[in-house]
Amino acid sequence: MNQPLRIVLVEDHATVRAGLRLLIDSQPDLAVVGEASNGDDAIRCAQRDGVDVVIMDLSMPGTSGLFAARALRESRPAVKVVVLTRHADQTYLQELLRAGVSGYVLKQSPHDELLHAIRAAAGGGQYIDSALMRHVAAPFLSSGQRQRQPGAASVTDRELTVLRLSAQGHSNKEIAQQLDVVVKTVEVHKANGMRKLRLHGRIELLQFAVLQGWLGDSYQHDTAGITGPLG
Repeated sequence: MNQPLRIVLVEDHATVRAGLRLLIDSQPDLAVVGEASNGDDAIRCAQRDGVDVVIMDLSMPGTSGLFAARALRESRPAVKVVVLTRHADQTYLQELLRAGVSGYVLKQSPHDELLHAIRAAAGGGQYIDSALMRHVAAPFLSSGQRQRQPGAASVTDRELTVLRLSAQGHSNKEIAQQLDVVVKTVEVHKANGMRKLRLHGRIELLQFAVLQGWLGDSYQHDTAGITGPLG
């Protein structure tokens, strides 16, 4: 039997933290191995061997969740960070994606959202709360589900593959290993694909990925009418 995923909880409210521990420990494939109430303790706690995922509140005394997420990305890149927050704000999402988080879940969402995010992050993917994905995709669709611009037809299969894997949360190094190419080749394919599709930054890439159905059913169940391939 596989070992359960090892989780560190970072939440400054003890009652909320206790509820999260009960939820996570009730899952046979998940186990809480550490707790912290602020960003500094989270960074120290995540340094221990075997930690797979850190669940991080954004608003905490002292070091913020955003700073802690950035610090963990630099010091322990193999440890995945899932943010749990009340902030349903695209600005927060964009900053945290830049910081390298693997999941963004709203506290007010059903428990399944957090469990999906933990498992997706541990598997090398990326998970954004389905309630938030509707808002992420909306600007991209405001022009009437914009079609690919002239020149986008020249996007190669390899460029689309790289973009899909990147949208799913894989690093350039991981993509290079999967495709058996060097990292520089991945960077070129990604840059060319983004340019041809006129995508500017990670938010627009995720918006495009939603429309293409690249992010899986877990992203689709609360976005009826938004998803589907571009024409």
